[in-house]
Amino acid sequence: MTKLKYGLIGHPVRHSLSPAMQNAAFKACGIDAEYSIFDVEPAKLDDFLSGVGANKISGFNVTIPHKVKAIEYIKKNGTLDQTALKLGAVNTVKVSSDGWLCGYNTDGAGFYRSLVEDLRFEPEGKSVFMLGAGGASRAIVMYLGSSPGKIYVSDVNHERSLEIKKHYEKYYSHKKLIVVSPRAMKDALQDSDLLINATPIGMKESDPSPVDMGLLRPGIRVYDLVYNRPATRLVKEANAMKLHAVTGIGMLLRQGAIAFEIWTGKKAPMAVMKKALKDALKI
Repeated sequence: MTKLKYGLIGHPVRHSLSPAMQNAAFKACGIDAEYSIFDVEPAKLDDFLSGVGANKISGFNVTIPHKVKAIEYIKKNGTLDQTALKLGAVNTVKVSSDGWLCGYNTDGAGFYRSLVEDLRFEPEGKSVFMLGAGGASRAIVMYLGSSPGKIYVSDVNHERSLEIKKHYEKYYSHKKLIVVSPRAMKDALQDSDLLINATPIGMKESDPSPVDMGLLRPGIRVYDLVYNRPATRLVKEANAMKLHAVTGIGMLLRQGAIAFEIWTGKKAPMAVMKKALKDALKI
């Protein structure tokens, strides 16, 4: 029997810990499969997606910068899970034997489980500040939905923030989501109970914090979606300020477990996957 092929598409994507996590899960469950990395430049995304059937790829994850563009392709050339359609981004794709693509989004559920279990934060009625307006940001904002009292969104690309607001208002009250200019973050952060960093700032050791720490109020919780190091600058500086802060490793674990179950129909071996991530990070 031919070894099943899975993987991750993104650009850049070398930093990913998903291969360590998913390959450990396949081994633990006795599945003859391999999870690889596919570095796909934006201009070549459609070519890759159109060729997954011919390349015998059974499923794959989608990361920066393809989560929104992938949903546009699959709308025309596959089927979308209703959650993915609502969240406005795809991060998991299952491929049928005839090459048909079915898109899902496990980011929202993975983030929420980690938010509650790792950060001990319940968003109901609270104010949330989302820094960054890419595909992961959109999925999280839409998954949180009308639960928070307010959701602030800020991105250096103002148009991307407005796109999230437009999509959000298809489903929820326009009064809930507020777009904030990067130059006007102070008041919004002072009003926020949770800061989420959904930018790639922090992936490199030399990266600064993505936000001026002097703008954070006492007691605010900090969730940094960056996961490729034990602690980012943002998390380190937040902890030094006695703020409760975590990286995105918990979200990576939980969204990856949901993806594994979509692909295989088997219960994800969470303990095995968590150990593989910790070993990869050397923590």
